[in-house]
Amino acid sequence: MAELFSDDWMKGYMEHWNAEPELSDALEQIGFNSVIGYGFDGDEQPTGVLTVENGKAVDAGSFAGQEMNWDIRASEEQWRKWMAKPPGMMALGMAFTSRKMKFMVGDYSAMIKDPRMAGPFIKSFSVMGRV
Repeated sequence: MAELFSDDWMKGYMEHWNAEPELSDALEQIGFNSVIGYGFDGDEQPTGVLTVENGKAVDAGSFAGQEMNWDIRASEEQWRKWMAKPPGMMALGMAFTSRKMKFMVGDYSAMIKDPRMAGPFIKSFSVMGRV
């Protein structure tokens, strides 16, 4: 298994992202475009980056200085827990308020209040678990 958020891992995540209609198709319907960074709490920069255009992941790999719309951080242990048992809306809210999940870039509150984005965000954790 590739190291979490490594270049290889992110490329696998991109394939699974695009194969999941509840994620890519749902985001396509709202014209979602973003550069999303994933990484670990305490690191200066994210480890991996996923570029999404119109809901579909079009590029993925190691962070290389890209400007991001979202930069999500948590401990490696916490990421692995979420991948093994994807969180629901309540668990994500608790993770955010307790700082187990940090948004270095991006507005968690605005995203989670929009069901068109919240549902796919929650789905992304189960997709991570498939990589």
